[in-house]
Amino acid sequence: MTLFELVKQNICVPDAAEHYGLQVNRNGMCRCPFHEDRHPSMKLNEKYFYCFGCGATGDVIDLVARLFGLSSYEAAQKLAQDFGIDPDKPPAAIALPKPERPQLKAYRQEEVHCLRVLCDYLHLLESWKVQYAPKTPEDVLDDRFVEACQMLDYVEYLADLLIAAELEQRVKIVEMLNKDGLIAGLEERLNRLKKEDDAYEKQSAA
Repeated sequence: MTLFELVKQNICVPDAAEHYGLQVNRNGMCRCPFHEDRHPSMKLNEKYFYCFGCGATGDVIDLVARLFGLSSYEAAQKLAQDFGIDPDKPPAAIALPKPERPQLKAYRQEEVHCLRVLCDYLHLLESWKVQYAPKTPEDVLDDRFVEACQMLDYVEYLADLLIAAELEQRVKIVEMLNKDGLIAGLEERLNRLKKEDDAYEKQSAA
């Protein structure tokens, strides 16, 4: 069995993506590292990835080759090294990646939760900024427009850090967001606004 086959057989695309710092959501989507991707547009299947934004596609070796600017062979070697695959041992003897520490697993779920709430809030702010923008200089500013102007950059900055920062920094952000029930309060508010919106739409349709 060649090194390529060995790597592809033992390492699935989502595992490699997460190992190299991409944040994969529960739908197997992540922000594409190969173009300016504000919202997840890359789909990661077990055996291949595909970006709906820029069309980048390939298998686990192609992903790592593109991420680090390596040749296919160098990428396969890097994967074998990082995941503890020894081409000289029969596949049965390959050490599986060590199970994650329970705390880390719980933290990752917390991080994904925070990121999801922040992204939902970000989408809401983006739509408010357009929807409630004043039409004339005399217009009284809508509270939602003001909130969008004040909060957009900061929320985007936090979301970007949760996606790309070092683990230590991400842990601090998640701690900060959970402190004083910040993220829980925001999630509750988003759910309430969504219910109000849905009720309003039903009323309008009736």
